[in-house]
Amino acid sequence: MFLKKMIITLVAVIIIIILAIGVFYGKGKTKDEVKGEKLKDITVAEVAHSIFYAPMYVASALGYFEEEGLNVDIVLTSGADAVAASVISGDAEIGFCGSEQSIYIYKGGATDYLINFAGLTKRDGSFIVGRENKPFDIKDLKGSHIIAGREGGMPAMTLAYTLNEKGISLDDLNFDTSIAFASMSGAFIGGTGDYVALFEPTALELEKQGYGYVVASLGELGGEVPYTTFMTKKSYLENNEKILSGFTKAIQKGLDYTFNHTDEEVAKAITDYFPDTSLNDLTTVIKRYRDNDSWFETTFITEEGFERVQDIMKNSNQLDEYVSYSDLVDNKFSK
Repeated sequence: MFLKKMIITLVAVIIIIILAIGVFYGKGKTKDEVKGEKLKDITVAEVAHSIFYAPMYVASALGYFEEEGLNVDIVLTSGADAVAASVISGDAEIGFCGSEQSIYIYKGGATDYLINFAGLTKRDGSFIVGRENKPFDIKDLKGSHIIAGREGGMPAMTLAYTLNEKGISLDDLNFDTSIAFASMSGAFIGGTGDYVALFEPTALELEKQGYGYVVASLGELGGEVPYTTFMTKKSYLENNEKILSGFTKAIQKGLDYTFNHTDEEVAKAITDYFPDTSLNDLTTVIKRYRDNDSWFETTFITEEGFERVQDIMKNSNQLDEYVSYSDLVDNKFSK
């Protein structure tokens, strides 16, 4: 009997020691830290920080990247040229900007050029802001001064293409491409121009401050194109298919959530990404983009859309010969 009690006591002591060792060595290791050790770090260089890209922030906020084994860091890298430089240099694995940038890089003779592997937005995300709150017709731009964006950038080229389609020559107005993207709203507030093309939430902020009024959606006027896409180096795509497949799946989940939830639910999901914008304003802007049919339902980039991007570039004298769709678009990870 005594021996039996000794054995029971000894077993109990051993169990306590094992548990103590486990607590000691596991101390400080949160669930997230343990999970984080298994994730692959990926940097995405984004061309601008805008509610226009809501499905990408949804994918990040709701943990869709982590579900695919990825720890994604989205870094603001203003300007499509800067995004491309970041990816080419290896500072970022993935670039997020206008698909026209991959064409510029390819036409520039790069051997390890950029390939578009997933789309997000399917039309221009900017709004034309005027100084007067009145009914607008695109012909109102004749004789006006409009701050259009960077020369060779998609906002300016899309606006030029739209004007030309409507029979309006750029010679009929002051088409201003001299002001940097980040300075456009400030220039307009300071008195420059009769109109300015702005992304959200900047356009709404100008409205609320009384500096201007949204009079038209450039996306609605300009039609459907693979406006903002995810791209990576040819060599990275060839050697990291699992990572890019997982990334694309996460973006698709973000799109699915956006299409299957209300404007307010999407706004609540991404509120941490826009701390200076109220939930009400976020909801308003998401509704604007939804009403404009701004996002692809899947990440697949069509040949027709990619060719239209080149039509827009050619119209602005930024492209001499068309580039093959199969050279710069790879949809292997898309539905």
